[in-house]
Amino acid sequence: MADKRDYYEVLGVQKNASADEIKKAYRSLARKYHPDLHPDDKDCAEKFKEVNEAYEVLSDPSKKERYDQFGHAGVDPNYGGGGFNGGAGFNPFGDMGDIFENLFGGGFGGGFGGSTRSRADAPRRGQDVDTTVTIEFMEACMGVKREIKINRLDKCPDCKGTGASAGSTPQTCPECNGRGQVKVAQRTPFGVISSQKVCSKCGGKGKIVSNPCSKCGGNGRVRVSKSLSVDIPAGIDDGQMLRVSGQGDAGVNGGPSGNLNVGVRVKNHPLFEREEYDIHCEIPITYAQAVMGDELVVPTIDGNVKYSIGEGTQTGTVFRLKGKGVKKLQRSERGDQYVKVYVEVPKNLDKKQKELLKEFEASLEDKNYEKKKNFFDKLKEFKERFKDKN
Repeated sequence: MADKRDYYEVLGVQKNASADEIKKAYRSLARKYHPDLHPDDKDCAEKFKEVNEAYEVLSDPSKKERYDQFGHAGVDPNYGGGGFNGGAGFNPFGDMGDIFENLFGGGFGGGFGGSTRSRADAPRRGQDVDTTVTIEFMEACMGVKREIKINRLDKCPDCKGTGASAGSTPQTCPECNGRGQVKVAQRTPFGVISSQKVCSKCGGKGKIVSNPCSKCGGNGRVRVSKSLSVDIPAGIDDGQMLRVSGQGDAGVNGGPSGNLNVGVRVKNHPLFEREEYDIHCEIPITYAQAVMGDELVVPTIDGNVKYSIGEGTQTGTVFRLKGKGVKKLQRSERGDQYVKVYVEVPKNLDKKQKELLKEFEASLEDKNYEKKKNFFDKLKEFKERFKDKN
């Protein structure tokens, strides 16, 4: 984990970036690297996971504060081999231990206070499993339950995870005494230095399975296909990720299972567009409706509502329906809906209709066209000023 990138660098924001800037950067990158857009690109999948990890920390004020103070060690107790572990303190020799570990294979155990290798038979957490699900726009607004199929490693049901066939048990490796590593001596410019290497007899496992389980081949885990019911909450947005705890790969040596990370992809809607928790839509109105006003039928995610527009409504006018947007995640509040109207100019008029329109137009006065009157008043003033200068 020592090569993990800075989270601010991952999202492409400054350290003093606001919460909105961080969220905006995350949404952009999540869409860019979404696995659905690059199904066979492992690099994009890794970047998508990296972006989500960075956002999970920087969007949480308490995690962000710890990260700003201690870096990755402040939010990941396993990072750096014990540099920061729940307040355990800073190890001044950690870097030196890493240097010698890289040079001589990690044989210093803890002599320099560096990273100490755990026992081969120590419990280890299972890997996370990543998948994606595509849902409809309205399902994202209202929430939905989905059956998701995944492939993961489960504890072998025959050997219960031991790797040994029925009636036998794994034996402690006599070569390394269960450590998974053996000491070796190396002659270096600094003298003879003891280091450690993976035990060749047990392959670093610390145990030897003489009679391996026929179902898992001695691995203790088998790959299975599972169908899980996942609750997708109302308010989820495109590119966000759900974490289902404990539904990833089974752990090793009694360790906990990993998590299931579900990337959510939301389809477009023919009428609505979403911005954060607000919804936007456009409605065409006729010339007569704009002139005289009318009661419009406006679609919302809850169904149709009525809204009255006034006389002389101009094209491009936007009105707000408070509380008609999307429910905010883990909260009871909702966003708003913004409706923009535009006047549709009639086409294909017949001769009689055109004559009536001209007659109607001739009956109007300047006061009926406020913007037109203001425009020509300004044009007249400009011409007079230009004339005086010449």
